[in-house]
Amino acid sequence: MSKPPDSPLRLCLKCLLLLVCSVMFLHESVRAETPAPARAAELRHLLRQDCGACHGMTLQGGLGSPLTAAALAGKPEDSLLATLLDGRPGTAMPPWRPFLSEDEARWLIRQLQQGVAP
Repeated sequence: MSKPPDSPLRLCLKCLLLLVCSVMFLHESVRAETPAPARAAELRHLLRQDCGACHGMTLQGGLGSPLTAAALAGKPEDSLLATLLDGRPGTAMPPWRPFLSEDEARWLIRQLQQGVAP
């Protein structure tokens, strides 16, 4: 038995759902835009100096775990984001939320995952 064609209302609802999903995907992909050059330089400096103090100056690990692309491969971005912004209670990992926006933190994480961070 063949399926009856969708009603116009059902087609409109499907199109609306597709549009909403597309907008959400676009918003998510734009969220971690590259910061302005001066801010990007500040974030790289923070990464080298502050993160490097625990994670090693070359980010290969130290008191903290390595922050290399290989070490971060396969780790969920949202989990990394929560750790970066809110720290890890009971460990030496402090919260960086007072110093970074969520977008800046996402940008830093993506830089590290791509191996392009200093």
